[in-house]
Amino acid sequence: MSALPDDLERASRELRLTCDAGGVCTWADARAAQLLGIAPGTAFKALASPGTEEKVQQLLTRGRTQPVHGWELSLVVKGTPVTALFAAAPHGDEVALLGSIVHEEHAQALQQVESAMSEMVGLNRQIARQQKELERKHGEVLRLNQDLEDSFRAVKAMHAELEDRADALRRSVDVRGRVVANVSHEFRTPLHAILGLSQLLLDQSDGPLMPEQRKQVGFIRAGAEQLSQMVNDLLDLSKIEAGKVMIRSEKFGVGDLFSALRGMLTPLQKPGSQVKLIFEEVPESLTLETDRAKTSQVMRNLIANSLKFTEAGEVRVSAAQDAAGVTRLTVKDTGVGIAPADQQRIFEEFEQIGHARDQGTGLGLAISRRLAALLDGKLELTSELGAGASFTLTLPRIHPEVKEMHEVTQRSQVLDPARQPVLVVEDDRKTMFVYERYLSLGGFQVIPARTVEEAREAMKRVRPAAILLDIMLERESTWAFLAELKKDPATIDIPVLVVTITNKAQKARALGADEFWLKPIDKDRLLKKLHAIATPPGMYTRILVIDDDERARYVLRKHLEAESEFKLFEASSGPEGVTMANQHLPNVIFLDFLLRDQTAFDVLDELKANPRTRGIPVIINTAQDLDEDQIARLGEVTESIVSKEHLSRELAINRIRDALDRAGVKAHRSDA
Repeated sequence: MSALPDDLERASRELRLTCDAGGVCTWADARAAQLLGIAPGTAFKALASPGTEEKVQQLLTRGRTQPVHGWELSLVVKGTPVTALFAAAPHGDEVALLGSIVHEEHAQALQQVESAMSEMVGLNRQIARQQKELERKHGEVLRLNQDLEDSFRAVKAMHAELEDRADALRRSVDVRGRVVANVSHEFRTPLHAILGLSQLLLDQSDGPLMPEQRKQVGFIRAGAEQLSQMVNDLLDLSKIEAGKVMIRSEKFGVGDLFSALRGMLTPLQKPGSQVKLIFEEVPESLTLETDRAKTSQVMRNLIANSLKFTEAGEVRVSAAQDAAGVTRLTVKDTGVGIAPADQQRIFEEFEQIGHARDQGTGLGLAISRRLAALLDGKLELTSELGAGASFTLTLPRIHPEVKEMHEVTQRSQVLDPARQPVLVVEDDRKTMFVYERYLSLGGFQVIPARTVEEAREAMKRVRPAAILLDIMLERESTWAFLAELKKDPATIDIPVLVVTITNKAQKARALGADEFWLKPIDKDRLLKKLHAIATPPGMYTRILVIDDDERARYVLRKHLEAESEFKLFEASSGPEGVTMANQHLPNVIFLDFLLRDQTAFDVLDELKANPRTRGIPVIINTAQDLDEDQIARLGEVTESIVSKEHLSRELAINRIRDALDRAGVKAHRSDA
């Protein structure tokens, strides 16, 4: 089969087939044969669910004249109904089809969202009926109800747009996350308006309400509050699933955390409640260094749940920390308890059991367990039906990301003279760890900075050979810092590589950036560029000569010694040359082809195997007559081949500068 059209190559590659003008399959790949059971000679329409044949025919008809994307079909495969997304495009006299089967869990997720939307529409209609009974004073609430209806339509439009982008449907969880996030954001504005205006009515700021009217407005507000909580939970869940939740660590006392929780949750207890909320005393020495807000959110969910399902007795909150720093935060109640068969279900999304139905969204514990995992901890439950429940959040005293970041910072305090320092301005710890691994393999030392202020402080104690700069930090951008570096005569010559998620290459280069890349960055590309540009000012261009003939080394040394920009290192054997290359990181290597017990290929293999020396340009300097095969092999891994017989000062310097130019490096002169 010939290459598919570009429009289809960009779509999902789950299964592929082509059909002729009559809709008969002419070719199908192995995936299509396996998933659809279709083979050449089979009519594609034969797979359509009853009543949907016309939609299949429309896809085939349109696909013969123009590209089509995001076409949803209902098919019957091996007796089982399935949903599939197809893209189509003209392919000669035929139509080419690319499709993917929508997983069952994706369909279930969409059904859950649609079910929730249907319930909300029903509630909205109920609100509308109640508002009509409130006469003139309820007119504003009715208009807000219309805004809510408009929001539903906007959500449906966004959902349709998502369906049109088949390439965005890579994973069912991603689709659900986008839909939930968009739905939730659209609901927030009208919900907040309903809550605000209903409270105004309850406060009787525009006049008294009849008892029945007050009761009706109370129902409206209660419904809106429940919807608002559902929106917030859905937003939290979608952010976690999309991996967009960052850990913002700080050091805090567990006692301070409990004090804040007490202040937040005690007022929520109903007047005359027979439940005591007890926070046990915590030693001042019991501290955590993790994300305080997320820890508080988990504990708040646990305590609120215990208060909700405890009619009498107490809800007791305690903390303990062992010698290894493992911290256990426990919420124990005397409530209704949870049967063993239900103890795993309650941590699943939208799951509610028995007495818990109609008392929440069914997301609180699911979100809490996921947040616990983000904190590198776990959430556990022990309970018996009718005997209360005990939830325990187990956390390390210091979050692993924080601990590793401390280690990176400590390593940067002692400068390694054998490694060139690179200042990395990056607020995401995971990305910082990746950079440190990359750069340490390449012979560089990372100087970390998570803010512009930390970067300025670092530059007071060390002058970096290069700066790796993220433009969008958590609470600030670094555009001004980049401009500052390139305006200051003391730092203008420090190479700055901007690596970020925002495509602002033109602005970065206008402000003086030496390179601009979008994340994620390729390791080899990064190291090659750093080796090319990260030469500290005031340093010579370093030339390493590897040759076992002392006379040849002498000749080359005499050719170059008159040039003050070059500093020569000499090695009389291959192993010695490899060692010196790793130690001095020369800008260019002159390598004899035939050494004692070795050839240039042996030395090149060792140089290329080491990330520190892999990118150093190599010039072959030989007296041997090389055959075509040797010349071809050397041409793949070296810059040029120079005959010792014809070597001159001008030729040596030109070959060095050619190699430096191809590597993007300018020769440096010493200021000393």
